[in-house]
Amino acid sequence: MALLFKKIAAAFAFSPTLEGLLTETARVQKYWNSELILIHVGEHSQQEEQQLGELLEKIGLSEYGNLKIVWEKGNPVDRILKTCSREQVDLLIAGALKKESMVKYYLGTIARKILRKADCSVLVLTSPSILPTQIKNIVANTEDTEFIEEVLTTACTIGQKENSNFLHIVREIKMYGLTMSATENCTEEEYAALRQNLVQDEITEVEEILLRIPHEGLKVNVKLLSGKSGFELSQFAQRKNAELLIVGAPQRKFSFFDRLFTHDQEYLFADLPCNLLVINPRKEVSRG
Repeated sequence: MALLFKKIAAAFAFSPTLEGLLTETARVQKYWNSELILIHVGEHSQQEEQQLGELLEKIGLSEYGNLKIVWEKGNPVDRILKTCSREQVDLLIAGALKKESMVKYYLGTIARKILRKADCSVLVLTSPSILPTQIKNIVANTEDTEFIEEVLTTACTIGQKENSNFLHIVREIKMYGLTMSATENCTEEEYAALRQNLVQDEITEVEEILLRIPHEGLKVNVKLLSGKSGFELSQFAQRKNAELLIVGAPQRKFSFFDRLFTHDQEYLFADLPCNLLVINPRKEVSRG
């Protein structure tokens, strides 16, 4: 299965990070040679339009034939998401602060609201740079999602194009079976053997999926975690100095109660360890 982002959109504002956002967007666009849409919501002047044109020329996007600029007014989240739906966008790129304050956490920043509501894949850039560094370490989470193969396909594609050092694939150890066995008075040897079998089962499942995905040249490390997966995943990405964390979209929308009683991915949204790519291929699948 080849996940292809045929149409990419970038939501931008006239801020000090605009050039970095456009530079990173151009980098991602080249991975898949996608159509590109730039979305701005809010007031803007002729001077700002000229500034945008100059930046596009500097980055090399001004002569790109599949580039469209959309100017919108209204609620930023609503207008961005409606534009993505109307334009059949496969991947939306946006910038975000690495860590939210408590006020922003409960009220929600634009990027976090988009992450929770988007019906397409979303890439959130924590520190867009005009001189993007190599993506040396990628962490791909394959838990709590129905899009495991899409997550790994995307991770392998980016890893190969970036000549990354490592692709770390994270799985969660299913502790339920171990706990049940422990309550049945199994011996230490039996418990250790059961744990080893569970670990091997998880690794084997990943290896079987990778057999269907081109990943030549990539060093793959399968890591099994236990505990609160969102928190552990964030900590693991930080320990590995990951430049990109890829996860699958949850199977349901987040509600206010998910933020009060924290959903695993809310740990990531509130305190991003690095750039975060949420894979949601529902649109690609429906478009056949």
